[in-house]
Amino acid sequence: MSKNKMIFGFHAVTSRLRHEASSVEEIFVDIGRDDRRMKDLIANAKAAGVRVMPVDSARLDKIVGTRRHQGVIAFASQLALARNLDELLDAIEGPPLLLVLDGITDPHNLGACLRVADGVGAHAVIVPKDRAVGLNATAAKVASGAAETVPYITVTNLARTLRDLKDRDIWLIGTSDDGEKGLYEADFTGPTALVMGSEGEGMRRLTRETCDMLVSIPMFGSVESLNVSVASGVCLYEARRQRIAKDI
Repeated sequence: MSKNKMIFGFHAVTSRLRHEASSVEEIFVDIGRDDRRMKDLIANAKAAGVRVMPVDSARLDKIVGTRRHQGVIAFASQLALARNLDELLDAIEGPPLLLVLDGITDPHNLGACLRVADGVGAHAVIVPKDRAVGLNATAAKVASGAAETVPYITVTNLARTLRDLKDRDIWLIGTSDDGEKGLYEADFTGPTALVMGSEGEGMRRLTRETCDMLVSIPMFGSVESLNVSVASGVCLYEARRQRIAKDI
C-alpha cells in the first residue's frame, strides 16, 4: 500500500486531479459504482496517466476507517503550499479571495471553514497565531482533505497583516450584525479578504476598525446569528457567485 497521503471523496480527488494530477500515484474506486460521476472521474484519471484500481467497498471502508469515502480514494504526494503571505499573494492570478478568521477557538469550526474555503476556491485562510485553536488533528479531520489543499497562513500580528493587505489594494470586508450594508449589496468581485470574528465575541475591536466595510447576513428566522463556518460559506459563495457572473 502506498505511503503517500490519502485523499478521499469525489470533490477532493477530482480537485487534485484537476490542479496537480502528477502528484497522484493511484486511485482506488468502488467496483460497484457505475454512475456518470464515477465514469467521469475514472476517465479524467486515465487521461492524466493515473493508475485506477477497482476494489470492493469493504476494502475501501477498511482503508479509510469509515464509509464516508463516496467510493473513491487516492494516494498522492504532499503538495507544497505557500506558508508566507507575500509568496502566496505574488503567485495569485486574478483578484485574490481570502478568508481571515479572527480568533476561532473551536477546531470543528476551523476545519469546516477550511473545507468551505476549498470548495469555493478561496486562495488562503489567514489566522492569528494567538487566541486561536490552530490546525490540530481534529481540525484537519473535519476539513476532509482541505487542510492539504488550502494555504493556511498563520500571522503574529493580525492587525498589521490586515494593513499589509490594504497596502496591496485588497478590500477588507468584515461581517457584523450591524454592518452598514447587507451581504448581497456588497461587491466581492475585486481583490477581497472576508473577515470573520470568533464564535462568541466576534471580531476584536482593532480588527473591526481596520475593515474597509462591514456587512450583515440577512436573517429571516428566530435565531440571531449563524455558526462561523456556515456564515463563512454563505459569504464566500456569494463572492464566488458574483465572480462567476462577471466571468472572473
